[in-house]
Amino acid sequence: MRILGPSLLGGAARCAVVLLVGFCAQLAQARGPVVEVFKSATCGCCTEWVKHLRAHGFEVSARDVRDPAAYRAKFGVPERLGSCHTARVEGYAIEGHVPAREIRRLLAERPRAVGLAVPAMPRGSPGMEGSVRDPYDVLLFDAEGRTRVYASYR
Repeated sequence: MRILGPSLLGGAARCAVVLLVGFCAQLAQARGPVVEVFKSATCGCCTEWVKHLRAHGFEVSARDVRDPAAYRAKFGVPERLGSCHTARVEGYAIEGHVPAREIRRLLAERPRAVGLAVPAMPRGSPGMEGSVRDPYDVLLFDAEGRTRVYASYR
């Protein structure tokens, strides 16, 4: 008596493969997109921002680089919008302490833009948490360097 014939085993194997592929796709979606971060090895707030992204479901590839400003120029971030780290996610540049919520919104809306920036290093922004909170804006910027307020934190 055969319990598992060749056709039944083949069907079971195909089913297992389909389930595994579906599970892997769901796992990739649950993790979120990969954010590549270019930062100085000595900057503690950059490390804290990376932790913020990971805590909000992003997979992060953080690289300590000698000249983070070179990546700002490479990714089209205007110098006046500069901060202490630059990142890329799904083709967008992310400059400074941009909250994970705004990055998710950017990826959902997909505006025609180069990216988002939080210029300087405002106290109270992700990675700069403490007892003092400064108001700040998250700016959406285009290839000509034009900006508009994407979100305000007060």
